[in-house]
Amino acid sequence: MVLVVLAAIVVATGILPASDSVALLERVGPVLGFVVGITIVTELAADAGLFAVLSDRLARWGGRRVWMLWLFVLVLATFSTIFLSLDTTAVLVTPVVVLLALHAGISPIPFAIATVWLANTASLLLPISNLTNLLAAEQMSGGSPLAFASIVWAPAAVGVVVPVVILSLLFRRRLRGSYDVPERAAVADRTLLVISAVVVVILLPALVSGVPVWIPASIGALVLLVAFVVRRPATLRWRLIPWSPVAIAAGLFVLVEAAQVHGLSDAVAAVSGSGESFPALLQLSGLGALSANGINNLPAYLVLEPAAGSPARLAALLIGVNLGPLITPWASLATLLWHQRVTALGVSVPWSRFVVLGLVGVAVLLPLATLALWLTTGAP
Repeated sequence: MVLVVLAAIVVATGILPASDSVALLERVGPVLGFVVGITIVTELAADAGLFAVLSDRLARWGGRRVWMLWLFVLVLATFSTIFLSLDTTAVLVTPVVVLLALHAGISPIPFAIATVWLANTASLLLPISNLTNLLAAEQMSGGSPLAFASIVWAPAAVGVVVPVVILSLLFRRRLRGSYDVPERAAVADRTLLVISAVVVVILLPALVSGVPVWIPASIGALVLLVAFVVRRPATLRWRLIPWSPVAIAAGLFVLVEAAQVHGLSDAVAAVSGSGESFPALLQLSGLGALSANGINNLPAYLVLEPAAGSPARLAALLIGVNLGPLITPWASLATLLWHQRVTALGVSVPWSRFVVLGLVGVAVLLPLATLALWLTTGAP
């Protein structure tokens, strides 16, 4: 509410001129539309039991071996982040894997931390994976998902492989042994389950087809809303719309844009460097990570975007603001949403431990991902 009120004052008083407000709306409106659409799809798919059924399958495919279950959870978190966005992983995959671990009688801590790490670090490959990517996609690749992926594929691979290796080594003792396969989850309405599964399966390629992502996300949301109106109308609530994330994002967009209009970009340019050498790219990615952990990754991206200027430098900035938010609780909205979920499930992950693990992860991840970008983009 504070962000919304401040943003409204900034627009109403002309601190952000009307022309800049309109330009900002044209840019971020489709991004926020995608967030609303994909959230409705994933929430209704979860209500239909799709994620519970997937959890059952993972438990059985794991063959009672904890390390095998671990691998399946890593794949699920990565896949969800890349194709459904990091916030989806934080909100919906987190309770699935935590409850799966609890019901199987094994420690949920490795699974919980792996989920939030991959929600952030696996969010580099496609525009839909992260709001920051959606903001950068037009300048980096003309909005083409495949062109975007062709620039960031190498650091994106680092963002998946390196966290998996680090966490597997850190938690190797907890990943030994066997577990009890929990009972199958009951499906209340098989028709809704099938419709939800079909919508998600069709949606995945549609989101990388090059069509503006808010369109397939909105169509998928509409199809599921109609299905639930017919089959289970009592499930539909206003809570399906992600009011809080949208309000936070919109408020941050307005406030940062106003700061940019009044000279913030000049100050940022002085510390962000220039060029596409490895040290220059690492300077920008490091500044992105530092800013994300200081003020949140969305405003960090917006503040530093004017200092990027080329696809390679924009990709370096995305490395910082996507792979870097592993240290402070507020570095990304996904981390805050994740913490709400694990706390509600009765699982405690001390922030002190989270920060220490994050420092280790970022110290290894950022240089390797930036090096991978530099080696694959042909920068001098």
